[in-house]
This record gives sequence, C-alpha cells and structure tokens, in this order.
Amino acid sequence: MRKLEQGPLVIASHNQGKIRELRDLLQPLGYDLKTAGELDLSEPEETGLTFEANAELKALAAAKAAGLPAMSDDSGLAVDALDGAPGIYSARWAGPDKDFDMAMSLVETALEKQDDGNRTARFVSVICVAWPDGHREFFRGEVAGTIVHPPRGDQGFGYDPIFQPEGYETTFGEMAAEEKHGWTHGDSVALSHRARAFKLFAEQCLVMPNSDQPQ
Repeated sequence: MRKLEQGPLVIASHNQGKIRELRDLLQPLGYDLKTAGELDLSEPEETGLTFEANAELKALAAAKAAGLPAMSDDSGLAVDALDGAPGIYSARWAGPDKDFDMAMSLVETALEKQDDGNRTARFVSVICVAWPDGHREFFRGEVAGTIVHPPRGDQGFGYDPIFQPEGYETTFGEMAAEEKHGWTHGDSVALSHRARAFKLFAEQCLVMPNSDQPQ
C-alpha cells in the first residue's frame, strides 16, 4: 500500500457537494487541497461499468494532467428492488441539469411499480487515489438503509433526502455533515458511505498528522 505524503492533493471532481464533503474529511489533515475546477482540468467521460472503474478514470486523468496525486470518488444509490439501479448511473438519472428532485421522483415511481414492498437500498462510495506515475489505490464504503417518501431534509446533496440509514430515524438529508460522516479521524464508527471509504483510506494510505510513522 503506497502512502500519501502531505503536500498538494487534487480533488478530482467538479461536483460541489462531493468536493465539500471531501474537503470536510481532508481539511484536518493539513493537505494543500486543489480541485479539478480550480486547475481547469477537464472532466473525463465516465465510461466504466463499476464504481471502481469510474473512480479510477477520474483520479488518473487528474493526476496525470496536474502532475500531482489526485483523489476521486465515484458513488451512487443502489436500490435492491430495482436490481441495484440507479447505481453507477445515479448522476445520469438527474439529467444534464443535475435535477435530483427529478431523480428522486424517478426512484419513487420505479419502486411504486414493484409489488413486493421492498424499499431497502445501499449507498456506495469508491475512493481512488492515483499518482502521476499511474499507481492507484482503492477504498470502498457502503451503508445500508431504506428509501423513504416524500424526501426529507435539505442538508447534503443528491439522493440524501430519500435515504434513511439503518438504525436512524432521520435521512441523510436531515443530518448535519458531522452526523452524516460520523467519524473525524478517531476511533468512532463512520456512518456515511463516503466516510467509510475515507476511513479505510486514512487508516491504510495516509500519513496521519502528529505521527512520524505511516498509519
């Protein structure tokens, strides 16, 4: 496992909600964070058929273009009764205008056509870290929950208002960032899919602050 030394790190995303969450998780570690937008990097087409493949596409393109280590996240909502849809196409369900109100309505309409009443789902996040020499590391996080209707809350982004994680009475859309992540570089248990992927990333790949040894 290659360690990520402190220094410049590119967040390989143009999604402001995703950038905000990754900044929240990375900021305490003292990295010099840059985004693909700030560096005027183009956004590669996500042609992969898995979360891992799409995360790799984005991280590797940014790392090679910027000449710096880059981190990307590919994530989505996988609804069991819909055979895992929208899955890797979660953003595409929102259309070119990124209308997630429409996307959430599409999920509810599709579920109403099912007759088994199954509303279980998972949020999936795969983080890829890539270096300019082509080396990559992957970290996957998942959180199980239930699709609710109507959507609740205006926190977070994307499908957060319709996803209620197991063991909670609130949706991700009703949670402040600290509660949604559930983990801040300590021994606490990560809650969100992205925080769970990031926790693995931090434990295995990062050189943590106030330590002379890789964690």
